[in-house]
This record gives sequence, structure tokens and C-alpha cells, in this order.
Amino acid sequence: MTGASRQRVVLQGLFVNVALAAGQIGIGLIGRSTALVADGFHTLSDLLSDTLVFVTAHFGARDADQEHPYGHARIETAGTFGLSLVLIGAGVGIALHAASDLAARRLPPRPDLIALAMACVAIAVKEGLFRYMRGAAGRLRSELLHANAWHYRTDVFSSMVVAVGITGSLLGVRDLDAIAAIGVAILIVRMGANLAWQALRELVDTGLESEKLERIRRIILSIDGVRTLHLLRSRRAGGRAFVDVHILVDESVSVSEGHQISEMVRIALMRQVENMADVLVHIDPEDDERAATNARLPLRSEVVARLNRYFADIEAAKSIENIIIHYLNGRLVIELRLPLDFASTPAAARTLQARFAQAVAHDPQIASVAVCFH
Repeated sequence: MTGASRQRVVLQGLFVNVALAAGQIGIGLIGRSTALVADGFHTLSDLLSDTLVFVTAHFGARDADQEHPYGHARIETAGTFGLSLVLIGAGVGIALHAASDLAARRLPPRPDLIALAMACVAIAVKEGLFRYMRGAAGRLRSELLHANAWHYRTDVFSSMVVAVGITGSLLGVRDLDAIAAIGVAILIVRMGANLAWQALRELVDTGLESEKLERIRRIILSIDGVRTLHLLRSRRAGGRAFVDVHILVDESVSVSEGHQISEMVRIALMRQVENMADVLVHIDPEDDERAATNARLPLRSEVVARLNRYFADIEAAKSIENIIIHYLNGRLVIELRLPLDFASTPAAARTLQARFAQAVAHDPQIASVAVCFH
């Protein structure tokens, strides 16, 4: 729905531009204003950028697929970068043309008042398009529409140049048009450069601003069960944010409780952080930035095989109902679940505990064995 809304907004701007360009060219010819005719063709040239925006919005709104598991939002970022180049090119072109007029001392014909009126209408229409597109960009959270909105704002400036130039011609100040055009061209190039820089930052996975990251930290730490967090990473794509983070929970919680805590973190960030597209939460029972690595420790099948060998002479080992394995600080912490019958007296329980602990004492990868009776 959002993708269709973006395309509808772009189409509306495109149709308005066609009508406005026709009016500018027609009135410019009638009113003998070459500047207004040129601005009309400049408006027509915007159809190229509008088409670029329309196509980019269409493809960027596609859902994730096998080849693009994170979606197609980067297409919108690439479109923003392409549009910024159009802005820079337009600004450079305006500046070169104006400088050429000043150098050649070319004097345009004196226009009629109807041309000035049409230039004022163009200013109002393009300003309206800018405000409409900027509002839609905020509502739909689209950096591409935001870039296109500023493209319309540069058109406002170009039409203002035309209005100033026509007014200057009517008052006999012929050079005013070219001087104003150069100043506006500088502003256009600056806008384009800013948009290009923002798009490039997204394309190279620049993280979120420090203020937003600090807010994300506060939200995560407010979730019950989260002790601390580390390895918080973020990136942008098409104006949307992606975050992954490691959270530390109590080492004794169950898998399902750890998963529930991570889900609460994800939901809180999706609800409370603007433009959040996805959150990946990694559960840690210890701070793996500081604790010893567990990469060399064996998985369950090998651990159970070892324990069966170590406990071969312990008759009670045949009644073990469950083995819980904890991977902590580079070593294994084992919990054995036995029926309560084996703890008929406290002394019997302590003796059995000691036998199991002694059986694994020679294994450097096993930190401890605890026996739980139930």
C-alpha cells in the first residue's frame, strides 16, 4: 500500500508539471519572454526525474524475495542518488548559461506583463508541489519523495529567477536575470550535493545518529530481563532503519524465556523508534565481548557420549532423566536431573553428587557437575 501511495503522489506531480510546462511555453511565446519559455522546457525536463522517481518507487516498494531477503529499499536510495546528480547537473547548467549571457552581454527582448503573471503562477504552483511532496514524504517515510520535493523547491527558485529577470527587463535592468540565476544555481548544486551525500552514507551502511542509538539503548535496557547490551549495530536503507544487538540475560533462564525477552525488545523498538524496519536480537548468557570463547567446546552429542563413559561405573547414572548443558566462560557447566528416590537422605545425595563430580574432574572442558533431584 505504501509503494502504491508513493507512485500515486509522483504521478500527481507529473501531471501538474505537464500542465504547468504547457502554460509556461504558451504564455512565454505570447508574452515574448524567452526566459519563461526556457523555464517551461526546464519544467518539461522534470518529467525525466519524475519518471525516475516513479520507476524507483515502484521497484523499491517490492517485498523481500529470495534474491533480496532484506527487501528492495536500496533501490530507493540509489534513485535518490541519481536524482541528486540531476539537481547538480541542473544547477551547473543554469550557472554556465547565465555566465555565458553575462560574458556575451546578450540582451533579451522586453517581455509583456502577462509573462510576469505566468512566472508568478509557476512559483505558486511549484511551491505547492514542494509542500505537498514534502508532506507525503514524511507521511510515507520516503527519502526518495523527500529528495523529489527538494527538486520541486529548486524549480521554485528557477521560476523566481525568471520573475526577477522579467521584472528587471521591464525596469531596464537587463543583467539582473543572469546574476540572480548564478546565485540560485549555487543553492541548487548545494541541495543536490547534500542529497548525494546522504544517499552515499546509506549505500555504505552508515549507522544511525548517536542520539537515536542512545534512545535505542534506553528502550532495550528498560525491558524486564535485560541485564545489559553490547554489539549494537545499525544501518539505513531507503530511509528505514535496521538494527541488530546482543543482549545479556540471566544464564539460568530457559530458552523460551530468553526468546520471550528478545521478542519484547524487538517489539518495543519497532513500536517506539520511527522508521524502524527490522530488529535482530541475539541472546547471550554472558558478555561474549569479555568472556572466554566457547567455540572449541563440543555440542550435546559429544558431551553426552563423554558423560556416559565417565559415569559407566555409577549405577544411578542409568536413571538420569535429563542433562542440561551450560556453555559459560569457555567451559561446560552440567546439570543432571535424577528422581528424588536417589536422595533418600541428605548424606546419600551428597555422596552421589561427589561421585559424579569426581568422575568428570579430569576433563578440563567441564567446569562442574550439579545433581538435581525431583
